[in-house]
Amino acid sequence: MSVREFVVLGTASQVPTRHRNHNGYLLRWDGEGILFDPGEGTQRQMLRAGVAAHDLNRICVTHFHGDHSLGLAGVVQRINLDRVPHPVTAHYPASGQRFFDRLRYATAYRETVGITEEPVDGDAAVLAETPGYRLEARRLSHPVESYGYRLVEPDRLRMLPERLAAHGIAGPDIGRLQRAGELRGVTLADVSETRRGQRVAFVMDTRMCEGVTALAEGCDLLVIESTFLDEDAGLAADHGHLTAGQAAAVARDAGVRHLLLTHFSQRYADPEEFARQARAAGFEGGLTVARDLDRVPVPKRR
Repeated sequence: MSVREFVVLGTASQVPTRHRNHNGYLLRWDGEGILFDPGEGTQRQMLRAGVAAHDLNRICVTHFHGDHSLGLAGVVQRINLDRVPHPVTAHYPASGQRFFDRLRYATAYRETVGITEEPVDGDAAVLAETPGYRLEARRLSHPVESYGYRLVEPDRLRMLPERLAAHGIAGPDIGRLQRAGELRGVTLADVSETRRGQRVAFVMDTRMCEGVTALAEGCDLLVIESTFLDEDAGLAADHGHLTAGQAAAVARDAGVRHLLLTHFSQRYADPEEFARQARAAGFEGGLTVARDLDRVPVPKRR
């Protein structure tokens, strides 16, 4: 059975707290795992969440501030220690190549797994095309170069039983029609409809910019930073971050189905205030104010 869920490993911003680890997130997508922004402590949080190194197929780093990348050294070494048998690909801003190199080889270890490095450059890029998804990146607005990521499942056809029955098509003939596109004068268009692919976006440290709205557009699940509350919008702009209300407004305007807020400043004691401000901004879809070790399913297809 396929599993599509977002596993939250850490939710703190620059400074961890007693209850919030530094960043770390895993998207389970059928048989693949994409690890986003492994901050300090990610390897231990993976253990607590039941995530193994063998679950990782890709690592996506948005930018090279420590709370988003200092755990990379431990994760890379764990991948090698466990001799992960499949390829692992790392995506990160090309301008941070020196930081990736230092983290990958931060200490001595036996390198048993070849990690493929595919850095991101330019304003937008398609990073990978697989049968199950397309992985995209968009430049964001932060004091250091930062990218958000978006996973898009291809649209497919859904066969409609009532139309198949009306045309007298059943059993093996359904497969023949799907392969050939036409059977006894009946086309696929006559007995099917487009099933829109699911979309998930991951948006970390950024001000409002075109990249944010492009990544969020039409997403089933949007994972987005909301470092500050709305009363501190000036601080958010100065430091290259979003507020809860801004993040929710993005989700509202983009038609997002489920909004997951994360990356919270240590200055706030009441996490529910993020939810209140998101609702005040007019977002009416599913809403999660992330806690460490949360597991958030990707919403089922419409």
